[in-house]
Amino acid sequence: MFTFPPEVLADPEKYAAAATLPPGTGPETAAAARRRRDLAVEGYLVLREALVAGDNGPYREFQRAAARIVRDKVPTWRELWRAGALATAERTGAQLDALAAGEPAYLDGATAHETAPTRLGGFGMCGRRDEYALPGTTLPYQGE
Repeated sequence: MFTFPPEVLADPEKYAAAATLPPGTGPETAAAARRRRDLAVEGYLVLREALVAGDNGPYREFQRAAARIVRDKVPTWRELWRAGALATAERTGAQLDALAAGEPAYLDGATAHETAPTRLGGFGMCGRRDEYALPGTTLPYQGE
């Protein structure tokens, strides 16, 4: 979530408009990324000042606004979690069970991959980032 000012966070359409960049990596996109960054810093400074003064109200409201904005994404995130992190943790548990039983046969399926960025210099939340198409994934990893 970007720490945009409260008036932007209060309206999901305003948030989406402020957060979305035009496609590409050219000057127009770079300028939009700087505007987005500056707007997020503007909102962050308000949160920071309030917290330094001992007032966590604006931060709590930021959290509530963020939760409202992303609420509809939770089912998709849950599926990604089930297919990714949860499945990996369960697979790791099975591998530990196999090792505890002295059965390392699962290692027969081990692989190694080499990859390079498939897109250089995109814009992330915190600056520039490259994208990688990793084997076995459906979305590119956007390293920051």
